[in-house]
Amino acid sequence: MESYLDRIKLIKNERKMTNEQLSERTGIPLGTLSKILAGMSDSPKLSNIIAICNALDCSVEYIVSGTPENTNNYTLTGEEIRMIESWRELDSFGRDLVETVMFKEAQRAAATAASAPQVPAVGERTSARILQPMRTQGRYAGEVVRTGKRAILLYELPVSAGVGVYLDEAEAESINIPDNDKTAEADYALRISGNSMEPKYRDGDILLVRNADSIDVGELGIFLLDGCGFFKVFGGDRLLSLNPSYGPILLKDFADVQCKGQVVGKLKRK
Repeated sequence: MESYLDRIKLIKNERKMTNEQLSERTGIPLGTLSKILAGMSDSPKLSNIIAICNALDCSVEYIVSGTPENTNNYTLTGEEIRMIESWRELDSFGRDLVETVMFKEAQRAAATAASAPQVPAVGERTSARILQPMRTQGRYAGEVVRTGKRAILLYELPVSAGVGVYLDEAEAESINIPDNDKTAEADYALRISGNSMEPKYRDGDILLVRNADSIDVGELGIFLLDGCGFFKVFGGDRLLSLNPSYGPILLKDFADVQCKGQVVGKLKRK
């Protein structure tokens, strides 16, 4: 049965890359790399596997599971295309974080054959009142034409790295946002504070949020933990920050855990 080492060696040979070249590109000492490729390391560091995949220009999913990479965009779902678009906007730290989650989840799924990751119990959907997008009828019956702008509620909720409040108790104002495919999923907006999600998200950024009472591992979400609001990456049993200066937040330490929405984007700064 083909192993992840077999797939690494196969791609390395296809790229006509020597161990010395791979060591130089990954930053992994040649002795350590040679032990990994020889199967002498029972538990290679995840960071080394990710570095090897980046150097070989292949996906972590393929190396771990053997699932061929899909290069035909026309067979992707809308959600998959949006994820790829979001991926392309990430910097190297963000990509490493996403790949870390993917690698661990692929290993877990392969070992347990679980159909879905375990997620903590969440409360009811947010009761925030969302303004309906403005639309006009086109020249043909049933045709809907975008007007260019639509109104949603912006909540002044410090969710990034501090204490927050429940959405239906927070002050809100109506703002106009671009009406396009990228913003179509947004039900409301939140202004974040703090630096726990830098460098991708900065203090004062306005997030676009879709109503959701649960999200998948690796996705960005708005969470209420014992009444405090947080904007984090969902890590299954914990919440993760993009800023390495902040450690994980373990969900088991809170009595009331709620997911209030999935972050689908942010507004450009003027």
